Amino acid sequence: VQLQASGGGLVQAGGSLRLSCAASGRTFSNGVMGWFRQAPGKEREFVAARRWSGGTTSYADSVKGRFTISRDNAKNTAYLQMNSLKPEDTAVYYCAAGYNMILSTMQLIRAYDSWGQGTLVTVSS
Repeated sequence: VQLQASGGGLVQAGGSLRLSCAASGRTFSNGVMGWFRQAPGKEREFVAARRWSGGTTSYADSVKGRFTISRDNAKNTAYLQMNSLKPEDTAVYYCAAGYNMILSTMQLIRAYDSWGQGTLVTVSS
């Protein structure tokens, strides 16, 4: 599956952004879509994930209650709604796709097979 991430930009602290990840190619009905981020000088970290079919979601503790992952079947697109943004949310955000995961593996980078190109989110204080 090919992934195209978009929606990043510059926003003030407390603001909101919505990232999109358009999927094409392989049928995604039994897959998992994840969002990860990488801040300058830091390792890539898990943000959120959702099974494409069904409502199972997983969130990093740092974004719980602020970020929401969703998907639009008709558009084959996943979204990451980010509210109450903080300067520490500044990073390049990547979407990723994988298959046949259990809940405990949805946070693992190695569980994902396909990655988008990344979109930069900058939160100013």
